[in-house]
Amino acid sequence: MIVQDVIDHLEVLAPLAYAEDFDNVGLLVGSKKQNVTGVLVTLDTLEAVVDEAISKNCNLIVSFHPIIFKGLKKLTGKSYVERVVMKAIKHDIAIYSMHTALDNALQGVNHMICSQLELTNKRILIPQSETIKKLTTYAPQKEAEDLRIALFAAGAGSIGNYNDCSFNVDGVGTFNGNEASNPTKGKKGSIHKEAETKITVTFSKHLETNILQALFKNHSYEEVAYEVTTIENKNQNIGMGMIGELTKSMDESSFLNYVKNKMKTDCIRHTSFLNKKIKKVAVLGGSGSFAINAAKAAGADVFITADLKYHDFFTAEDSILLADIGHYESEQFTKNLLVAYLTKKITNFAIILSKTNTNPVKYF
Repeated sequence: MIVQDVIDHLEVLAPLAYAEDFDNVGLLVGSKKQNVTGVLVTLDTLEAVVDEAISKNCNLIVSFHPIIFKGLKKLTGKSYVERVVMKAIKHDIAIYSMHTALDNALQGVNHMICSQLELTNKRILIPQSETIKKLTTYAPQKEAEDLRIALFAAGAGSIGNYNDCSFNVDGVGTFNGNEASNPTKGKKGSIHKEAETKITVTFSKHLETNILQALFKNHSYEEVAYEVTTIENKNQNIGMGMIGELTKSMDESSFLNYVKNKMKTDCIRHTSFLNKKIKKVAVLGGSGSFAINAAKAAGADVFITADLKYHDFFTAEDSILLADIGHYESEQFTKNLLVAYLTKKITNFAIILSKTNTNPVKYF
C-alpha cells in the first residue's frame, strides 16, 4: 500500500474540494508514491507525535490540523512547525491533513460531536453553497439510456435521498463536419440531422473529473457538446456545524453537566441561563463564533463551540445559551472517527490512534 491508497479512502469521507479557501489541506509532507509501513492518526502533528510515529514504525501521519498553515520561507528549526517538518522529512514520514474538509463533511467532526451527545434528527447547520454543478449534454436518442447509466455510475444524478435523477428532452441536432472531421454519424461535408436527447444531470463538484471522463468515454460523437454550470442550490450534505435534538429535554444546568461528561471537559464558559429547557442543540467544532446567528436562526436552544471572545457572548442577546467547551475538547474525538473509518476501509493494515495529548491549553 502506498500513501495515495490511504488518501483515496480519506477523500471519500472528506473530499478536499469542500475545504475552506483559507485552509491548507492534503499531503503536506512526503510523497504520494511512498510505501506505507503504518498510519498514525492525530489531532495535531507535534514533535512528540512524530517521535511516536517513529517508535511505532508509522511513516504516514494523518492529522486533523495542518502543521503547515502559513507559508514557510526557511527550514532552520527555529519554530515548532519547522522542527516538525524537518524531523518528518529526515525520517521519511508523510503528513496528511484534512481540517476544514472534515469540518464540512456530513460524517465528519460535527457528526462526531452529535454522536457523543447522542443527538437525533441531525442536519447541517450552515449548508455550503456553490458545491452543486449541472451537466447538460446531447446524445443520439438510441444511445441516451446507456450514457445516462454511465453518468449515474460516475456519481451524477444524486439529489438528497434520490439517485439516478435526470431531465431529458428529445429534439433534433444538426452538424456539418469539415474535411478534417471524422463523424460517427452522417458524412463530412454535408449537413446531418440526428434525433437527439438533451440530458441534464446534477452532481457534487468534487466529482466533476469523474463525470466528464464518463461522458467522453461513453459518448459516440467525435466532438461532444456539453456545458457545466454551478447552480445556486445549497448542498444539504456539506457544510459547517450541525443541529440535532436531545431525546429528552434538560434544564440548562443539567445539560451543561451532561456536556462535561460526554465531551470530557472540566471547564465550560457560557452565557447567562435563560431558565428554559434545552432540546434543540447546535454544535460546531473548533472556532465557531461565525455560526452564532445561524444557530439562533435555526431555533437552537444552545450552541456548543469553542474560542468565543468576550464580545461574542453578547451576541446571544438572551435568545440562546452559548457554551464554549474548548477548542481541543470540541475536536478531540475526531481522531477516533478517523481510526474507526480507516480500520473498516483498510482491514489488513495497522491504523494506530495517537496516544499523545496535543492540547496546548492547561487549566489550573
